[in-house]
Amino acid sequence: MSNEPHPGPQPQPEPQPRPEPTAQPQAQPPPTAAPEQPAPAAAPEAPEGPTGRDRLLSALWPPRITRPQLVVALLLFALGLGLAIQVRSNNDTSALRGARQEDLVRILDELDDRSQRLGDEKQALESQRTELENSSDQAEEARRQTVEKERQLGILAGTVAAQGPGITLTVGDTQGTVEADMLLDAIQELRAAGAEAIQVNDVRVVADTFLAGAGDGIEVDGRKIDPPYRFQVIGRPADLEPALNIPGGVVQTMEKEQATVEVNRSEKIVVDALRAAKRPDYAQSSSG
Repeated sequence: MSNEPHPGPQPQPEPQPRPEPTAQPQAQPPPTAAPEQPAPAAAPEAPEGPTGRDRLLSALWPPRITRPQLVVALLLFALGLGLAIQVRSNNDTSALRGARQEDLVRILDELDDRSQRLGDEKQALESQRTELENSSDQAEEARRQTVEKERQLGILAGTVAAQGPGITLTVGDTQGTVEADMLLDAIQELRAAGAEAIQVNDVRVVADTFLAGAGDGIEVDGRKIDPPYRFQVIGRPADLEPALNIPGGVVQTMEKEQATVEVNRSEKIVVDALRAAKRPDYAQSSSG
């Protein structure tokens, strides 16, 4: 047995107030499917107002066309017509496939007629082109002939230089016995033999050329020339030379006067002495 003193009575703790119990949510039982109820009987439909079709018909009839609507209608009609024509043109082949034989024959005849007309027009155009080309060629030929004629007349008039085959006639007169009429006879003989251009010394001989004596010399168209007298003549040498050497002709006549005469043929004779062109005082062209 212990000798320890027993402790006295211990003081009891004050009782603590218990918390109020909070209400716990009670678990809800799972919902059960409600039993299907029969659908209520459909109520009789109430009478509806006018439908859309009725409203459209009432709007279209009787028709009340305004000017803008008319314009739009015409535009739509024109557009439709254009589309129809285009579609028809694109379907010509299919249309021909279904055409009757008589229609095909008629179409072929029309095509033949059109081809014939086109051929005639082509031929007419080609004829016009040919005429234009011919007229152009004729104009060019006329111009060429005009230039050639002008050149020929210039040679005869002495206004242009000339060259060609011919002869050279040289007359030496140391005694002074050659007269102007002898030289004139020589010019006449040469012209008669076909001389086309003549030059004596430095004077061009033309249609109205005249010769005259001038003391101890000779004048040609008023210009004095001195011996030796040198003729440059363009023409056919085979005709010119015999014309001077005929019996009793120019050469024999001058040689009787103690003059020396020499005739030489040449393939190129140059006649370059020129005369100024004279304007006629009274004569005028009768053309135009």
